[in-house]
Amino acid sequence: MATYKKRGYKPKTKEEEVHVEEENSTTAEVFNTLDESASKTEDWVIKNQKYIFVIVGIVAAGVLGYLGYNEFVAKPAQTEAMNDMFQAQKYYNEAITGTEKDSLFNLALNGGEGKYGMLDIISEHSGTPAANLATYYAGMAYLNMKDYKNAVTYLGKYTGKDEATGPIAKGAIGDAFVQLNQKEDALGYYVQAAEMRTNNLTTPMYLYKAGITALDLGKANEALKYFNKIKEDFATAKEATNIDVFIGKAEVLANK
Repeated sequence: MATYKKRGYKPKTKEEEVHVEEENSTTAEVFNTLDESASKTEDWVIKNQKYIFVIVGIVAAGVLGYLGYNEFVAKPAQTEAMNDMFQAQKYYNEAITGTEKDSLFNLALNGGEGKYGMLDIISEHSGTPAANLATYYAGMAYLNMKDYKNAVTYLGKYTGKDEATGPIAKGAIGDAFVQLNQKEDALGYYVQAAEMRTNNLTTPMYLYKAGITALDLGKANEALKYFNKIKEDFATAKEATNIDVFIGKAEVLANK
């Protein structure tokens, strides 16, 4: 990435002045792009909610089947975990699709109408697949409420490895770290999210975020690797639309 000049620095020639302006312009564009695109998990979830709900529904059904088959006799209390989580999950889904987001996310976390929230599920059904799924929901709720430290804490405890929630959890931790101004940590999680499960939905998105964050950190060669992978392997993804522009930026900055 272009290096910053010391405060008070003045170009000595017209040519140098133009060069400095170009450097500042390029850097500003990169920062603006990062601000606009590197932490839009909520928007992405809204746009792809049907896909996510289907995947999470499959996971939830699998959890319920696991509990019913393996533990209905031995540990009947655990079979209640998914039922206990029903209302909290309903609040969460309404928060994603509705307008009263913070209040609904809060209900999803802490419960309402005499029903458990995700935090209750985690504590009351500790060690069960249902509690693990509730940990994912809690982390995403905190992220949407801009409580980034708790988002990192809960999403970091989630152990899901399916095609959707696994990468989303890792990428969401990256988004939280961007907001906490811990860009190195964010980059690591974006890379993990991109490499965790290859698919046409999450992989190009997190490769793109990794590239933008790498540029912000001055790692132009690393950014170039991620941008080129989008161009070569995910040419039909929306992230590939203007990828040549970002490849050009990364190449220019890499050669400085």
